[in-house]
Amino acid sequence: MNKTVMLVDDSPTVRQVMRFAFEHAHYAVIEASDGQEALGALDGQKVSAIVCDIAMPTMDGLSFVKALREKRDYRFTPVVMLTTESRPQRKQEAKECGATAWATKPCPPSELVDLVNRLTV
Repeated sequence: MNKTVMLVDDSPTVRQVMRFAFEHAHYAVIEASDGQEALGALDGQKVSAIVCDIAMPTMDGLSFVKALREKRDYRFTPVVMLTTESRPQRKQEAKECGATAWATKPCPPSELVDLVNRLTV
């Protein structure tokens, strides 16, 4: 069975690089440019994991994860925060919101795919 990953980042370039890496690893990819768009794009679809930036317009990544965790279908979906943030208190805040893992930009796309693979076994 194929896995699906959702990529949520306001940078089209970051999404494009991640899309290429995940498609090369045989994932189907859903993209969104912010948390609000991501919530709308999910619409009950099954996703194996979500990779999400924190700093985005309209709805940031932490607000997105909080809203995601309120949805029964996505309560346990792995969420990797991919961000330039590296402060320990920010990581703790993300964990409290429901994030599963953390990766700091720039993160080699292959490492991100490996991380998602480990979370979706």
